Amino acid sequence: MTEADHNEIPEIVEIPAVRDEDGRISADFLALIEAGIAAEDAPALIGLAGDLHEADVADLIEALPEDERVPLVRLLGDEFDYATLTELDEAVRLSILENLPSDTLAEGIGELDSDDAVYILEDLDAADQAAILDQLPYSDRIQLQRSLDYPEDSAGRLMQTDFIAVPPFWSVGQTIDHMRETEDLPDTFHEIFVVDPGFRLIGSVPLDKILRTKRTTKISEIMTEDPQTFKATDDREDVARAFERYNLVSAAAVDDAGRLVGMLMIDDIVDVIQEEAEEDLRGLAGLGDEEISDTVLVTARSRLTWLLVNLCTAGLAATVISLFEAPIAAMVALAVLMPIVASMGGNAATQTMTVAVRALATRELTARNMLRVLRREVLVAFLNGMTLAVLLGTGATLWSGLPGLGMVIAMAIIINLFFAGVAGLLIPVALEKAGVDPAIASSVFVTTVTDVIGFFAFLGIAALWFGLPL
Repeated sequence: MTEADHNEIPEIVEIPAVRDEDGRISADFLALIEAGIAAEDAPALIGLAGDLHEADVADLIEALPEDERVPLVRLLGDEFDYATLTELDEAVRLSILENLPSDTLAEGIGELDSDDAVYILEDLDAADQAAILDQLPYSDRIQLQRSLDYPEDSAGRLMQTDFIAVPPFWSVGQTIDHMRETEDLPDTFHEIFVVDPGFRLIGSVPLDKILRTKRTTKISEIMTEDPQTFKATDDREDVARAFERYNLVSAAAVDDAGRLVGMLMIDDIVDVIQEEAEEDLRGLAGLGDEEISDTVLVTARSRLTWLLVNLCTAGLAATVISLFEAPIAAMVALAVLMPIVASMGGNAATQTMTVAVRALATRELTARNMLRVLRREVLVAFLNGMTLAVLLGTGATLWSGLPGLGMVIAMAIIINLFFAGVAGLLIPVALEKAGVDPAIASSVFVTTVTDVIGFFAFLGIAALWFGLPL
């Protein structure tokens, strides 16, 4: 068998399903794609993947070995939808962008909605951005550059600069004819914006209302005045929160003078909500913006910082233990039981901290309700502390045969859980006031507090109760 025969795709009787029962890219479909890449059989690959949704193509690319991803994109050619790049992990997307010529990227990006184009371009450095923008039509280049000039986490980076705006004196019939006759319209939109001669937003009309209204009716008669709008400079988290609060599907973006500059769509807002939730989740573990596709060195570097901080704070707990060397030597049972006290406090604090970090992110925790929430956490800590104190105190007494040891661990648990509830709430609040992301920094300091308090309370009370040497 020749090498050419070996690389040929086997005859396909029936194309396998793209995804298996678990929703992953199926092994059989992936094998066909890899065979097509090896044989450089562009027609076969186009037949397999050319009509797939961009999310499916993105998952397919991520499922392939790294050295087969760019060849797949090249072989798909004009059938590759560059919106696929917006669905990829950042590291994978950058790898593909770095290995495609700028003229190919310019052609593909030029066909995208402006918000998707900006999403791809913002990952590139200034020189690469300029190389691609210079090859786009002037009007497209100006629109994209204006969006890129907005702050990274602003609504201006999310908005589409393609939208439909009409004057208030137009009729419904004129508006419908305009949409039918104009070729350069956004692919998806849910409302028509109404502007004055200065292009300042004065209203909006949902598409369903236009379709249900007689052609002779003026737009001004059916428009919603003072619709929900956002400044292009608004933080995207605030915009996402408003979309969620008011159940918005789309909204206008305006500049500081109130002129209409773009349209915000729910699909981009959902991405923001998901990214922020993932960011908080990673932050609670001290992972920053790590992605599963990151290299070993990038991953190790991103994790090392907070591990080093944790190493320093762990030294405080070790210092507390060293202060009670004599009591521990005199009663070995203390060494067996003291990790339980610290562990229970750490878990309780993490529960409170997680709720507090999420409440801060959603603006549910404010100065107005701080005392009420703190009171609730203290009462919860007290009730849970009493329950655990009875259980652990009884267990320690039965295990050691020393009722006094049961009382000691019971008191230590109550004390530690009290401080766990207070620290789990106040430390995230204090970090946010100091300008530090509480999702990333809270866990290190909260666990340090519960370790130090737990060890000190348990060993200190034990030394006093049993009269042990210090």
